[in-house]
Amino acid sequence: MAVILSEAEAKALLQKVLSYSKADECEANLLGQERGNIRYARNEVSTSGFMINQNLQVQSSFGKKVGIATIDEFDDASLEKVVRRSEELARLAPENPEYMGVLGPQNYLKTNGFFESTAKITPAARAEAVAKSLEASGNQKLSAAGFMEDNRGYSAMMNSKGLFAYYPSTNVNFSLTVRTDDGTGSGYVIRGVSDFAKLDTAAASKIAVQKCLGSVGAKALEPGKYTVILEPTAAAVLLENIFFSMDARSADEGRSFLSKPGGKTKLGEKIVDERVTIYSDPTHPELPAAPWSGDGRAQEKINWIEKGVVKNMAFSRFWAQKKGVKAVPFPNNVIMAGGTASLDDMIKSTQRGILVTKLWYIRSVDPQTLLLTGLTRDGTFYIENGKIKHPVKNFRFNESPVIMLNNLEALGKPERVVSTESDSNYLIPPMKIREFTFSSLSDAV
Repeated sequence: MAVILSEAEAKALLQKVLSYSKADECEANLLGQERGNIRYARNEVSTSGFMINQNLQVQSSFGKKVGIATIDEFDDASLEKVVRRSEELARLAPENPEYMGVLGPQNYLKTNGFFESTAKITPAARAEAVAKSLEASGNQKLSAAGFMEDNRGYSAMMNSKGLFAYYPSTNVNFSLTVRTDDGTGSGYVIRGVSDFAKLDTAAASKIAVQKCLGSVGAKALEPGKYTVILEPTAAAVLLENIFFSMDARSADEGRSFLSKPGGKTKLGEKIVDERVTIYSDPTHPELPAAPWSGDGRAQEKINWIEKGVVKNMAFSRFWAQKKGVKAVPFPNNVIMAGGTASLDDMIKSTQRGILVTKLWYIRSVDPQTLLLTGLTRDGTFYIENGKIKHPVKNFRFNESPVIMLNNLEALGKPERVVSTESDSNYLIPPMKIREFTFSSLSDAV
């Protein structure tokens, strides 16, 4: 059986699966993926790989007793076996008081996240992309290490109430670290695209090389509060802690930065600078996403924070019913609206500050204020009188993205970026922040 099924093929297979069901309700989820990758280190390709993944997950329920079974064989006997296994597990399971049952048919937005340019990537095309990358670093006594992974596949679901959903998608992530031979300089770049034709590995690699060469001879600055310019790669790993925390239940139960005393929340309140708007839109051409969530609910264009004000939070169906509100699923993509300033504009307007390429090793300090700690790396630079003056030694920071977005000075144009912590793709603008807290120095490059 083909790994990537068409919508008609996926529907026929799922109908067959549901025909075996004897449960009160049944839901089947189908996934097919082909993933290719190429890895290089010390300026040479070290591995090339290809992976095929195809599986079926069946959920059966008797009342509020629910069982789930998964299989990766697709002959008729195996399909019936996985349905029977899910029913056996459901009968053994205790009742789940929060089980809401499956949904009926939904209306989904039209979104296109599948590109032939990506679906047709060959090992030769991967090798050519890497060759272009290595040309940027190979002539300068630098050591390049990178990874490119492409993915093409689909997901589909169907249930016993007539819901059916199907979404094909493609994606490519490319990352590169360039080091000087003596290990004193380091530069980094990462890119994510749905359409392989939009990935320019040569141009991206030149950025990493420039940062690597520019970061040699870093000088130590005293820790403290600085104006910082965060490139989108650096900003994303902080901001996603806001994105992940827009959950209504944890806010209602007092476990969130959106909680207030007495079981209240900050819904409807201004919590960050009015220039901040964070939204989701599965139809966005630069960041297409599935128009349905994991439980089959339709994804919509929705503002989470609008002009600094908390407009929406994610509600599970159970919690929405309990609170008497609309159930809002967690989004499949997140976009932060930006401004018009370029990175150069931000640098030119800065009397004294620090340009940050990348933040890593992000850890939570205080979940209720979203206070985080982590380190800069791969190119940190001192700005004086509107120009990059010299590289600086890396810092440990202690900062909350909520406080950070209250100290906003400027926003650039949003760029598609891959989080180095979660591998999620976002659209994030570069941003200039005042009074960003660096707590100590780090010897790492």
